[in-house]
Amino acid sequence: MSDCRLYLITPPTLEARAFADVLARALDAGDVACLQLRLKAVSDDDIRRTAEILMPVAQSRDVAFLMNDRPDLAAELSCDGVHIGQEDASYAEARKLVGPDRIVGVTCHDSRHLAMEAAEAGADYVAFGAFFPTVTKAAKTRAEPELLRWWAEMMVVPCVAIGGITVENAAVLVEAGADFLAVSSGVWNHPDGPAAAVKAFNKLMG
Repeated sequence: MSDCRLYLITPPTLEARAFADVLARALDAGDVACLQLRLKAVSDDDIRRTAEILMPVAQSRDVAFLMNDRPDLAAELSCDGVHIGQEDASYAEARKLVGPDRIVGVTCHDSRHLAMEAAEAGADYVAFGAFFPTVTKAAKTRAEPELLRWWAEMMVVPCVAIGGITVENAAVLVEAGADFLAVSSGVWNHPDGPAAAVKAFNKLMG
């Protein structure tokens, strides 16, 4: 039995009310740890409106709702936390904005050094990737499963595997010690639908 859990990332574009129904069915299909709202090339008001619709769907099911890139909006909207990349706010800035009790996760690409720095600073998790080619965003780095194995042996801070993860390729990451699998198109574009994908991921991690 692995302790690995599913970490969902929203599609890069969505219509919030229609997506809320899809999301609810996906979250009801199995265990999901958190949902990250990641919208690209939209206004702050669009992000606010989308969060106001989707956050209650996640939180009513005990799924943490995280904002991508924007600790200021995470704080303003009372999200459960924020995920920051290396080009976004620093960990210290993000922590200051969201406060001590919310989640701050940090993208560390394939870098042991960045991950150790983030963990020592107090990050709630570090994210490694991309492990596989991804259609969601241009991956700057490729990470190997060995990185997860090393981290799991060395550190107590949880690690998230991200990048092109599907039901078909995820087993190697679970075996290597990932605490969370961050998945976007591998769930939303699954041929049998998102709920079937969540079920399949849960079976794989169980």
